[in-house]
Amino acid sequence: MKLCFLPSAVAQSCALLYRRFVIGAASRCSEANEMADAPRNAIPRYGRLEICATRQARFARLGFLLALPLAFSVRSQDLEGVASGAASDLQKALAELSAVRQEVETERLPLARKLAELEQKLADRRAELAKAQRFQENQLVELNALKGEAKLRSDEVKYIDSLLSEYARSFRSRLNFIEEPRYQTILNSVEKAAAAPDLSPAERFSQRSVLLTTALKRGESALGGELFEGKALDKQGRVQPGKVALIGPVAMFASSSGDVAGLLQQELNRADPTVIPLDKKLDEACRALVATGQGELALDPTLGNAFKLAALKESLYEKLAAGGPVMIPLLGLGVAALLVGFFKWHQFSRIRLATELDLQRVLRHLKKGERDAALAHAQSIAGPAGDLLATAVEHADEKKEYIEEIVYEKMLGARTRLERGISFLALTATTGPLLGLLGTVTGMIATFKLISSFGSGDPKMLAAGISEALVATATGMGVAIPALLLHAFLSRKAKGIIGSMEQTAVGFINGVPKEEKTTFA
Repeated sequence: MKLCFLPSAVAQSCALLYRRFVIGAASRCSEANEMADAPRNAIPRYGRLEICATRQARFARLGFLLALPLAFSVRSQDLEGVASGAASDLQKALAELSAVRQEVETERLPLARKLAELEQKLADRRAELAKAQRFQENQLVELNALKGEAKLRSDEVKYIDSLLSEYARSFRSRLNFIEEPRYQTILNSVEKAAAAPDLSPAERFSQRSVLLTTALKRGESALGGELFEGKALDKQGRVQPGKVALIGPVAMFASSSGDVAGLLQQELNRADPTVIPLDKKLDEACRALVATGQGELALDPTLGNAFKLAALKESLYEKLAAGGPVMIPLLGLGVAALLVGFFKWHQFSRIRLATELDLQRVLRHLKKGERDAALAHAQSIAGPAGDLLATAVEHADEKKEYIEEIVYEKMLGARTRLERGISFLALTATTGPLLGLLGTVTGMIATFKLISSFGSGDPKMLAAGISEALVATATGMGVAIPALLLHAFLSRKAKGIIGSMEQTAVGFINGVPKEEKTTFA
């Protein structure tokens, strides 16, 4: 086999292999140098360079030896075939390259035009997008303005709805009790429209605005008074049909039969108004006014309060009877206390106390030996003080100790007579509130019995028990307070009389002459 030059492809392969071995050797040399930088493996610099050079040479020789057999193993005929195939491939590649270049040149101008068109469309789309964005922003601003206006209108609708509700309540409250049946249907329909959830605001307003027209018509018809058909209850509670004359707040009624006439008044727990009869002259005036629309007007400036106050008036017997059975002992105690107080006051008012002048006159008569004159003056003093002084004059010639005992005995008897009956007043003042409390308890028991039987819906049914409790308590206090005051006054009066008698007795004993008898008679 003879040697020949290697084709360019093979030479390039060999050169590439050789280059890889050389580069690998260089990289390994650099790694060895880096490892040699460690302090513990410190090696002189010239030693490291020699090691790298040696290793690089070895790898170069090894790569050359590996590439050499490959080069010599290729035959010359194979190399020629490879060269001819490579040349043909190169020609084909060049032809294809020329065709592709021709095609590119052909298509480049249309593509450039199409690219320009697309860029123009893109610019137009971007302009349209900017315009659409600006339009959207404007629409959002307008939408927010419309939302604000819609909220404002919604608030106005709610405000008008609340005004209509308030006006409906005010209209109902201003109606006269006799007018309520006439407008009850309209008021109920207005309330239903206000509470209906399926109605639109416009429908709700149209249905509720009927109340406004009704109120205007009522105001026009109320000018100068109004006559209309109605019904009312007489004294016996019977329903009487007739006509009603409504002039402002005053409503007058006359039945169709002409038997019942008078002013109308609404009473508690009654659906229809009640006719309040007046005197005959006013009843005839009511009949004439209702029948013809002309006549005298029976005006009640209190708007019915006078009739209510008149109905509340009760006689003394009715008030006392409302207190229940406990009122009997209470009234008995009260009457007895008043009688005792009056008797004791009359008794004390007739008592005359012995003054200092009376005492001195008696002592002066005794000193002169005029015992009869002293006794006559002492007996002229009415009451226990005179009796005491007369007894002392009768025993003036006895010892002072004996006179003192006699006077003290006389004072004990006078104290008993003076204080008789006063303790009953103290008993009445103590017992009266207790009896009133007993009446309160019995009245509350009766009230709770009614509540358990009929409930608490009707206040009139509970009024009897509550009235019994309150009247009994008030009567007990009314009996106890005067009795306590009388007891205090009479006790003080009795103590004053007894004190004056004691002072008179002491003065007499101290001032009596000292001539004494040696023996008792």
